[in-house]
Amino acid sequence: MLILSMKEGHDGGIVAIEDGKLLFALESEKDNYPRYDRITGELMARAAGMLDKQPDVVALGGWVKGEFSVEPPSRTGYFGVGEGAISDEAGKFFGKDVRYFSSTHERSHIYTSLGMAPAAPGQAYYSLVWEGNIGDFYRIDERGEATHLKHVLADPGAKYAYLFALADPGFPLGKGKFRFNDAGKQMALTGFAEPGPLTPDEQKTIDFILDRDGIILGLSKEEMSWSHLYNAGVWSQEYRNAAAKHSQAIFNRFHDYAEKNLTEGLPLLISGGCGLNCDWNRLWRESGLFSSVFVPPCPNDSGSALGTAIDAQWFYTGQATIDWDVYAGEGFVEDVIPDPAKYETRPLVASEVAKYIKDGNIIGWARGRYEMGPRALGNRSILAAPFTVDTTVRLNKIKRREEYRPIAPIALESDAPKWFVGSVQDPYMLYFNHVTSDELKAITHVDGTARTQTVTRERNAGITDLLEAFREQTGFSVLCNTSLNNNGRGFLNRTSDLIEYGETYGLDGYVINDTFVTPRSS
Repeated sequence: MLILSMKEGHDGGIVAIEDGKLLFALESEKDNYPRYDRITGELMARAAGMLDKQPDVVALGGWVKGEFSVEPPSRTGYFGVGEGAISDEAGKFFGKDVRYFSSTHERSHIYTSLGMAPAAPGQAYYSLVWEGNIGDFYRIDERGEATHLKHVLADPGAKYAYLFALADPGFPLGKGKFRFNDAGKQMALTGFAEPGPLTPDEQKTIDFILDRDGIILGLSKEEMSWSHLYNAGVWSQEYRNAAAKHSQAIFNRFHDYAEKNLTEGLPLLISGGCGLNCDWNRLWRESGLFSSVFVPPCPNDSGSALGTAIDAQWFYTGQATIDWDVYAGEGFVEDVIPDPAKYETRPLVASEVAKYIKDGNIIGWARGRYEMGPRALGNRSILAAPFTVDTTVRLNKIKRREEYRPIAPIALESDAPKWFVGSVQDPYMLYFNHVTSDELKAITHVDGTARTQTVTRERNAGITDLLEAFREQTGFSVLCNTSLNNNGRGFLNRTSDLIEYGETYGLDGYVINDTFVTPRSS
């Protein structure tokens, strides 16, 4: 059975699964398109070009006929798990008989994490979906049937990010305003918080936001002008202190319910955009409430097309688990040859690249198929040596982002316990670890943590070769790893864009599939 699945709305994507194996997962923003882009004709054409036959099932994720989740539903719509949350009907696709499947956006998150979790036939799970709108727990039985347990908090992701908007004088007034990237910035800024008890002013502001329904559509920022954080600035210490307490307050709402009611000790599956919050993931793993915790590499809406495909597979076959690889995107497109008058091009040798990086150079690394989800996991990365604060400053300048943003490390999994304490086996960069070496200044956030990705030869042989060569030359099997993208756009995916980016913003060289490219000496 070949299933072709599409996700409407922001973070659009197209996925194909055949007989339980993921063939590809394409995202509209990748290839230098705007972040959070909707499905485009270009993406549809490229997806069609990767198939050699028509699908048996076309799966369309439930969505809405507008920008916000409260608008009229498209197909099965946004919310719902039980009756009415799935539809199945006959239809035509390029003139061929197919089944048209749809299930709600809520189900897409549940089944992303279930289908991607390590295979465990007959295992029951708890599921947590927390994202911009949904904040709910579920129980998945041994057959894969999801049952809703508890609506804990409306709009947890939106409420988390709203504190940043409240403090930022540049956030626009009026209802219905939202910026997708505020949550990630706030996660970085909580690292600057000073310890201390919750103040009355903080309590009042946090309670107001968490207890308010319809935070995006129903609240205009000026209605909170009474708050001590109103336009206080995201650089202010009072905002940063409150941001950490706000984060903890949201987590506590969910933890308190789980501690009292989720008492079977089942594994926990986490999905939704809040699954990208590394601090919350760490807290769940350390809570002791669950036998294990699994977060997929694409827990936000970038994984929704895949979740709908998995839900369709489960509906038609009774099996949710899929065979997948995180590098399921398109291959890097070598559409031009680097100008031989400006660049020297030679075969990739890991030791040469390692020495080049050790000598202080920063490179763009683009090999094979791009990774699912929003984080660079070693195939669309900017790489640098991890030793100096100057490297952090330069990387943030190249990326054109705020200086408070931390730089993540990529490390050999076998060596990671030498450099980090915490969830040191983390192939998808989803947990915070504490850095144990004072020499790794470029990847150590102000609070002493790092969002580590660990690699093995089985998962990424090319990066493993590079890290082993770097270890041989420096003693450290760690590099800086940040995503290879223009600010506000998805991963670069063709040589022409990569060279233009490097020349404009200051990369020192490139690895393009199996070649190493460096500027010629003047």
